[in-house]
Amino acid sequence: MNTNLTRLFTLAQQPARRIIGLMSGTSLDGLDVALCRFSGHGPATQVVVEHFATVPYSETVRHEIRRIFAQTTVELQHLTLLHAWLGTLHADMVLDCLARWQVPPGEVDAIASHGQTMFHAPRHQHGLSNWPNATLQLGDGDHLAVRTGILTLSDFRQKHVAAGGQGAPLAVYGDYLVFSQPGEDRLLLNLGGIANFTYLAGSLDASQVFSTDTGPGNTLLDAFVRELYPGTQYDENGALAAQGRVHEALLAALLAHPFFAADIPKTTGPELFSSAYVRAAQHVSGSTGLSPTDLLATLTAFSAAGVGRAVRQAFGPERSFPVYASGGGMHNPTLMAALSRELPHCRFSTTAALGIAPDAKEAVLFAILANETLMGEARPLGHGAQAVPAVALGKISFPG
Repeated sequence: MNTNLTRLFTLAQQPARRIIGLMSGTSLDGLDVALCRFSGHGPATQVVVEHFATVPYSETVRHEIRRIFAQTTVELQHLTLLHAWLGTLHADMVLDCLARWQVPPGEVDAIASHGQTMFHAPRHQHGLSNWPNATLQLGDGDHLAVRTGILTLSDFRQKHVAAGGQGAPLAVYGDYLVFSQPGEDRLLLNLGGIANFTYLAGSLDASQVFSTDTGPGNTLLDAFVRELYPGTQYDENGALAAQGRVHEALLAALLAHPFFAADIPKTTGPELFSSAYVRAAQHVSGSTGLSPTDLLATLTAFSAAGVGRAVRQAFGPERSFPVYASGGGMHNPTLMAALSRELPHCRFSTTAALGIAPDAKEAVLFAILANETLMGEARPLGHGAQAVPAVALGKISFPG
């Protein structure tokens, strides 16, 4: 048998596996690297995060990504080069982390790489009836595998799209396997560049599980902080927004997009919720002269309102849930306070209460997806319009 296939077969029979999950979100702050130890698969999955780090992107890296990120027109050569360059960059970041943790690469069974999203194009967003859902993540898995010498799974979103999904959000698969709890209906809320939540039923009924995007999380806040306060990457602790007042007419204009009334589940991205979208809403609402702090306060309220509307749309106005947050937005007290006002019946905490550090959660989730692809069986989740494809996710790249 081919030695690579032999290795894959042996790996699938091991009682435990060490898998590195990699995640780089639309905030472009850096690469999350989570070294996880797994035993079991499916509902019997057990995961321990052995090490975690966020390796920050330099301004040079962010600049090269932003030349393409969410742009409708790009230079084809730069797109091609960036795919290989990011794969090599992420590989070097992994090797640096392993050296710091004193873990030899040969003791790691696999890497699960989300890649860097460049453009997300579900059909409802691009509006071209003869073209399918599509999404694009860069950071070539073959470069990762060859550079590190570690079997790599990557490009997870493509199978979801190929099987009829929209490519996002994918958190539902890992959330169900690791965070479900008998007797407690709960929401897992991710406040990344785009916000999304997963509903987990306390009955453990997989047909009731679903996940949906809710609108912008940090993407607009970060974009306008960079624009209005050069040299600043984000509103630390929500301090700038806390100084401002919400402009209600602008907030209403921002929430007027059909996305917010569309059926759940739904997906979106910074291609829609961009600086241009905010400028257009300011023009409609007569708020082009808004102060920077008032604009940030309004954008914070906008992110919270998107989450609140989606939860009420799915469950009615007074359903009470424990909400376990993760993602960069959970570090923003101004945003979290706005969410508490939007959903006063809910109780907010973070995934730390569930045994997974919230900053590590997204990287861990992709490691879970890789563990399922290597060990498990594709399982159906949800039902009807909320069903997600029962597929194994991720392309496999051998190191040799």
